[in-house]
Amino acid sequence: MERTLKMLAKEAKTRMKRGFWERCEQELEECRRDARAQGISESKMERYFVDKVTGTIRGDAPDAFYLKVKKMLLEEGEVSDAIGRLTDKAYYATLSYEEKQRYNLELSEKYLEALKRFRREYEFEHARP
Repeated sequence: MERTLKMLAKEAKTRMKRGFWERCEQELEECRRDARAQGISESKMERYFVDKVTGTIRGDAPDAFYLKVKKMLLEEGEVSDAIGRLTDKAYYATLSYEEKQRYNLELSEKYLEALKRFRREYEFEHARP
């Protein structure tokens, strides 16, 4: 269902009434302090924080592929056969040679994006005491 302007305005009003922005400001200040203490770039941390809050406001659903990559990275770290582990074997078996090559390339790109996202999140969420 697409959200209308009226619905978006009502959601914004609710966020204001419930102190969403005050909590964001407090959390941002804590993150800034932690970033300074850890020697992490404050501007880099702020960009990450803005992306996180924006996703919350938009109501972004967790990306299933990213969650799978995150789970793998947390449990086993970066592994040399990550693409193989992430491959949908049943689907892959139905593809032609050219389609397999395209699938591997797309999966690799998707994995690298998920890895970048994980590193960015890990840097800021685990740097905090």
